[in-house]
Amino acid sequence: MNQISEEERAFFATGCFWGAERRFWNLPGVISTSVGYMGGTRPSPSYEQVCTGVTGHAETVEVIFDPKIISYERLLAEFWTMHDPTSLNQQGGDIGTQYRSAIFTTSQDQMAKANASRAKYQIALTAEGLGEICSEIQDAIPHVYWPAEDYHQRYLEKNPNGYDCHSSTGVAFPVS
Repeated sequence: MNQISEEERAFFATGCFWGAERRFWNLPGVISTSVGYMGGTRPSPSYEQVCTGVTGHAETVEVIFDPKIISYERLLAEFWTMHDPTSLNQQGGDIGTQYRSAIFTTSQDQMAKANASRAKYQIALTAEGLGEICSEIQDAIPHVYWPAEDYHQRYLEKNPNGYDCHSSTGVAFPVS
């Protein structure tokens, strides 16, 4: 008898979604990824609309994962270290609310773990003399995830020398 694996869904916004998607799809236990828009008000936003900032959406990566292989905590550690969560509405040269840092949780358990990981990472950042985390942590329920246009999906797989667009603090996530 085939045993069907449990899947969980997670949503992360770390600035430009191309590089973030690649970081997630390379993790063992990640079943699939897609990029899209979340956290805004306009239905079915286009990339062009999101880039103006008027929709309120953030570029977001949807991660489908097998929690028996990779934990949500491991995804959170990747989230915190793949970008600069102390940079408000900006990652490197990418500026605007669509590049904000956010976690959209799909359960109370994810919410608790996201908040705990934020507190843990803030201690590490503070010890290195860095500022306060400004990442949003919100329940995904009131937000619709709108998949981005096809040309954005797995962009860096199609364009290996494409713009990765990520900066980071260089501070490792605490292991303990």
